[in-house]
Amino acid sequence: MAKRANGEGSITIRKDGTYHGRVYVTTTSGIRKRVSVYGKTRDDVREKITELQAQDNKGIPMPDTNAKVEEYLTYWLANVVKVNRRPKTYQGYESVVRVHLIPGLGRKKLRTLRAAEVRSWLRRVADECQCCKHGWDKARDKPVCCAVGECCRSLLSRRMVQSIHAVLRNALQNAVREELIVRNVAQLVQVPTPTYDTGKGLTVPEARLLLKRSADDRLHALYVLALTMGMRRGELLGLRWDAVDLDRGTLIVERSLQRVGGELKLVLPKTQTSVRTLPLPPLVIKALAEHRERQAQERAAAGDRWQERGLVFTSRVGTPIEPDNLRRSWDPLRQRLGLEVRFHDLRHTCVTLLLDLKVPPHVVRQIAGHSDIGVTMKVYAHASLDEQRKALGSLGDALS
Repeated sequence: MAKRANGEGSITIRKDGTYHGRVYVTTTSGIRKRVSVYGKTRDDVREKITELQAQDNKGIPMPDTNAKVEEYLTYWLANVVKVNRRPKTYQGYESVVRVHLIPGLGRKKLRTLRAAEVRSWLRRVADECQCCKHGWDKARDKPVCCAVGECCRSLLSRRMVQSIHAVLRNALQNAVREELIVRNVAQLVQVPTPTYDTGKGLTVPEARLLLKRSADDRLHALYVLALTMGMRRGELLGLRWDAVDLDRGTLIVERSLQRVGGELKLVLPKTQTSVRTLPLPPLVIKALAEHRERQAQERAAAGDRWQERGLVFTSRVGTPIEPDNLRRSWDPLRQRLGLEVRFHDLRHTCVTLLLDLKVPPHVVRQIAGHSDIGVTMKVYAHASLDEQRKALGSLGDALS
């Protein structure tokens, strides 16, 4: 038998009948290292050695870390996400890592994590009953409570499963960039695509009714801005007077109010395209002017209790409005008017009505601050029933 060349690799059989292969490869630290692979047959081991040699010949280094997934995720959150992403994004990522990823995959080795393991775990996460945490019945391949007929049916939404998968995919992609692993196994796993509820929106008569009946509400100007300018809730509550120029008729969207780490903070808007300068129509200028006068009266009435923050929309003592508490003002108003819509649907209404008025989609995108025109068209742009009737009627006339 011919002598093996240096680095060709060797295969031996162990006492338990399995096979052990050894081969030299270059690691991510630049060191030439002998690594071991194992398999039930000689062909299995030979295949693994061949794969390692092929990667080595392509200049792909072999990761030389034995860190567990939990150790890596902790490092990634602290040194990558917290440094480079927005506080709200870090808060969301940290929650997903702590609640889902570490308990589910934390003990596995980062270098040997397989797509099949990720796929199987995500399927269990999607099916696990979240409110009772009964666990998984391996024999029946379903949650325990489902197996005994007591399922609480509180399952994770598709959107949440997609978010968990996205966080893991982003974390592993950073590990690839840092040459800790060769490939991102999360990219090989597909998860169900969630369906997005774009909301009902308001018709033109309903929008007019809302503006008319809310005229005496202290947050009337906020509803006008939401309907007319399509601003997000955080953008409205984070709007400052120094970003509003009523004389020139312009408004700059540059901050968003969010609760981060238990504190209300003014942060940068959702995306770079969310920072935008918008012209103000006369309806909005009038509403903001009246609101500024009303706020001056509230400031005088509050006296020493007033806390000046420079915000356009505040509590009665000048403090920021808790975003989640906005429904305390919105829900009674919409119920009084018989409107079955969320506050966010006012933004949806603005975009939909602009598109119905034949405003070019790229202009609507700039007004709404969407990151991509695909968002404008896919999520929001659905034709109204009247538009569909008109289109099909035209086709019918042409064919008759």
